[in-house]
Amino acid sequence: MELTGAQQKPRVSPDRRERGTREERMARGREAAGACPVAGLAAWRPEAARAGAVALLEEQSATRVAELIPIRYARMSASAFAFFRGSAIIQAADLACRPVSGIEVQAVGDAHIANFGMFLSPTRHLVFDINDFDETAPGPWEWDICRLVSSVEICGRERGFSRHDRRAAVRACAKAYARAMMEFAEMGELDVWYAHLDLDQVVARFEDEMSGRQSRTLRRAMSKARAKTSARAVEKLARLEGGRLRFEMRPPELVPLSEHHGYRDTVELSRALVELMGRYFDSLPYDRRFLLNRYRYQDAAQKVVGVGSVGTRAWAVLLAGKDADDPLVMQVKEAQQSVVERFWRPSGFAHAGERVVQGQRLIQSTSDILLGWTSVENPLGERRDYYVRQLWNGKGSIDLEDIGEEGLRSTARLCAWALAHAHARTGDSVAIAAYLGLGLPKKDAHEAEGAFADALADFADAYADQNEEDYRLFCEKIAAGELPCAAVPGA
Repeated sequence: MELTGAQQKPRVSPDRRERGTREERMARGREAAGACPVAGLAAWRPEAARAGAVALLEEQSATRVAELIPIRYARMSASAFAFFRGSAIIQAADLACRPVSGIEVQAVGDAHIANFGMFLSPTRHLVFDINDFDETAPGPWEWDICRLVSSVEICGRERGFSRHDRRAAVRACAKAYARAMMEFAEMGELDVWYAHLDLDQVVARFEDEMSGRQSRTLRRAMSKARAKTSARAVEKLARLEGGRLRFEMRPPELVPLSEHHGYRDTVELSRALVELMGRYFDSLPYDRRFLLNRYRYQDAAQKVVGVGSVGTRAWAVLLAGKDADDPLVMQVKEAQQSVVERFWRPSGFAHAGERVVQGQRLIQSTSDILLGWTSVENPLGERRDYYVRQLWNGKGSIDLEDIGEEGLRSTARLCAWALAHAHARTGDSVAIAAYLGLGLPKKDAHEAEGAFADALADFADAYADQNEEDYRLFCEKIAAGELPCAAVPGA
């Protein structure tokens, strides 16, 4: 291979050019708070006609690779938190039943705490930001923060933390979001765009606030992230055979091209991948194409990834630069309709892969330089959309399975800052800040911040109960044999 119909709802578009004066934008925020009060964010009462959670998952699974669905369900069945991670569609459907502020941003769509992490910027600095964009699309800003605080509460429950400590973590998350949004509302647009969380600076700045144990935990995570390169991926996933790099056979997690039976033969599949990568090149700027033309194709494999993503079609493509010691491993991942698009409005992109890529570029402070999109038709004439990125680019995450109470609060605050930054870049930070209390006297603004934190803490607690009920029903269906479930390790 040579590498050469959503509901109509009021909204403030993230790309509108005339947003008005600062005073007009603040007035819109206050008007939104009058129509959809902060206190209303606390409420969670399921609609009488609420669609069955499992039915939504089954509907989503119908468009995925059938033989991988048992793996998806097995990973989701590991815990209530794993179930939550894999069920963005359920919470999107639930949030769509509530009143909205009408202030639109480029929503993440799946902004749970495990979808934030660290990665290397093009300047090779380790930054902390959102790292999953499969569901990104224009949507209400509050949907993202509600999903984030729900995940903090559910993670705390999984770790066995007390109600007091869980609520403290959720309130810290909400307050960090509000404070960051207030800061962004006062900054110039270009300053907002360039703002980012450099992890070395973050650790140094918050060192005094964190215990020695938490500081060491974060530094260990940073060290592991820096080691996650394409060379390391090759060590774990591939071998050198006859002077050529080849992926290992580790079904069902990793199935090389030569062993894949989804097409009539491997020649046909190989041609499809050539076409797919060629279209990917067309989505890249000239300098990126120039760089990638220095690499030679080695091998490809189907690779199962994530929890909620399991069942979508995903490939790993192995390339070599100067020699086998200079590898580049790319991920080609299927993009489907966003859950935000389904319950809010269409994204405006006919190509789901482009939706993901353009959304990521809008949201992230610094994106993978090789990020692009592509598509290919299968033997039945069906078009599949994909996005392409580096598989490992210094990517890392904070270990939530071993996190302490203090660590959960610190991580929640980092996630909240990154989320507020994404919303400030793509929405109206002045309007959102005014909704939260910008422009009020200092004492009243402090009370408004506390009211926002209390409302989200109440919502997170109630929605975590709902998630546990949905998880219980999900596990009952598995136990009754109504859902296929593989005996595989969790994600």
